Amino acid sequence: MNLPNALTLFRIALIPVLVLVFYLPFKNHLLVAAAVFAVASVTDWFDGYLARRMGLVTAFGAFLDPVADKLMVAVALVLLVERHDTILFTLAACVIIGREIVVSALREWMAELGARTSVAVSVVGKVKTAFQMISIIGLLAIDPNAGQGWLLGLAYLMLYAAAVLTLWSMFIYLQAAWKVMRPEDNPN
Repeated sequence: MNLPNALTLFRIALIPVLVLVFYLPFKNHLLVAAAVFAVASVTDWFDGYLARRMGLVTAFGAFLDPVADKLMVAVALVLLVERHDTILFTLAACVIIGREIVVSALREWMAELGARTSVAVSVVGKVKTAFQMISIIGLLAIDPNAGQGWLLGLAYLMLYAAAVLTLWSMFIYLQAAWKVMRPEDNPN
């Protein structure tokens, strides 16, 4: 097994660690949960960089890397919805998780049609991911009842910006796939 694939598996192994640390009642458990998520975020970037740079891209890694990313983000958002239980926060989390499902299904379908590259990652998607990861790290670290208003407000703002960018990037992917999806162009 190469290093990028090992890092991807490590990221998946961090998911139960994140859940456990999030709920264990020890001092600074939220900071530790944020650190676990931050490590996962860094390994996400690093394993992709290594795979491309060293020519270690594998079918296993190409499949599992995005799955690991989506699992980590979805689990973190579910944990956070419990702690930050507002309708706006829940809507943002639903938009982010829902978009991941839609885009994953779209990519799979496009790959079956031999048009996978028409739904490649966009710049908007990369910016969305950065906002999303930074906001989740902040939201995991900050106890909403601890009175850190401006930091919490900034984390919320970044999450809501990520949700807007999520919709925008999904629109870009759907627009790129529309040529293949149009019924008049595909009699089957």
